[in-house]
Amino acid sequence: MQIPSKSSDQFLKTMTEKSEKIRSSFLEKITRSTKTTIIKVMLGDSTVVDQTTFDPALVRQYYQEILKKTAGWKTQGISLVNDKDLRRIFIKSEIQEGNYVLSYHMSLQYHALLYYKPNHRVVEIQKELSEIIDKNKNLETKVSEQGNEIIQEKLKEIGQEDVDQQKLFEIFFQNEELTNTLVDRIYSNADENFQKLSKRKLDLFKELDNMLIEIYHTSPVMIDEMRMIAAEEGCLCHFDLEHVKKDTKEGNFDSTKIISKTKESLLKRMDEVLCAM
Repeated sequence: MQIPSKSSDQFLKTMTEKSEKIRSSFLEKITRSTKTTIIKVMLGDSTVVDQTTFDPALVRQYYQEILKKTAGWKTQGISLVNDKDLRRIFIKSEIQEGNYVLSYHMSLQYHALLYYKPNHRVVEIQKELSEIIDKNKNLETKVSEQGNEIIQEKLKEIGQEDVDQQKLFEIFFQNEELTNTLVDRIYSNADENFQKLSKRKLDLFKELDNMLIEIYHTSPVMIDEMRMIAAEEGCLCHFDLEHVKKDTKEGNFDSTKIISKTKESLLKRMDEVLCAM
């Protein structure tokens, strides 16, 4: 049973009122934690522009405060989900009172965008890479031709010179030692300049990767799980109340059957979370 709830049951109405206060406080704190600053970044064409970003570490710090103040709750700590440019940082905790488990889920979803640091070295690397790629075009063709000759010689040695492409793939797939031997021979026969340029290209790409910077963007609005699944930016905060029966959690139950003592304990737990906000 998700809270906030539209139930007319007085207990659930009170739980909903408390959850709304928590949600309001959560949104306020997330808005504060994701306050943006302006930084300069470089585009792929070397243009320097201003972009706004926030620091996810401040959200993590806020979550840590909540977890510390709700120490009696069972939790997996702070979790982070990365899906391409989409990020989600969240906490989930639960606690049992009588035969009922109360849990909360607080989450922020945002996007991470990649830019270059505003450093002239980026332009220098891109220029050198372009020159290397141009030089390598003819060399790659030569190496490819030499590689084909080496492969054909080896296939002739093992009596497989007339195999088709599918059979050739199977031979290499099933014989890793043969594959490695051929690769070593191809590269050992490759032009020394080609090897140097290839290594230099890899080194430059690594250096260029180190020049990347992530900026973060979100929207300080409350969204539900469906909108979160749809990759919308925003934050989520809701509670679930489940009945435990024979070690199984059930979301559908009659809330009027919850005994008074358990109701009081559950309401106190909501107050505990509110104080932690």
